[in-house]
Amino acid sequence: MRADKLPQRDKENRSVWVTRARPKVVRIACPWLIRRFIDPGAVFLFVAPAEVRAVADRFNATPFDIDDVFWSDRDQKCTFDVMIEELGLGTEALSRLALIIRGADTGRLDLTPQSAGLLAASLGYSRMFRDDLAQLDAAMALYDAFYRWCRDATEETHS
Repeated sequence: MRADKLPQRDKENRSVWVTRARPKVVRIACPWLIRRFIDPGAVFLFVAPAEVRAVADRFNATPFDIDDVFWSDRDQKCTFDVMIEELGLGTEALSRLALIIRGADTGRLDLTPQSAGLLAASLGYSRMFRDDLAQLDAAMALYDAFYRWCRDATEETHS
């Protein structure tokens, strides 16, 4: 992992991140990646799109998945891809997961057979939870499951 790319930590030694409210695919996937591989105690703030930069300044938080910030989409890559690349986390399993997430996040459901299912689940979680942090907490297990499939179950079939 490339520590030089990591954001500053707060006085409680946690990274603080901010993005747009009502998260869908990548705004859940990135917090999952951060909590599972970077900072288990990371704090996430979900705010109105127009408030992301002001909240980032006020709380010394790192903005992600908004226009014109470091942690955002680049060319054909979604923010999740960018985090994996910049942080040097390009394992085979995470790269496979990134393709699924990219397909779901960008509407390119032809990228993987799993992308449509991830998008459907993400939209379902969004309808199930009004509180973005509760949604994040609930959806962590979904991303854990997709990661485990990517890591060690891709060859297994139903039978």
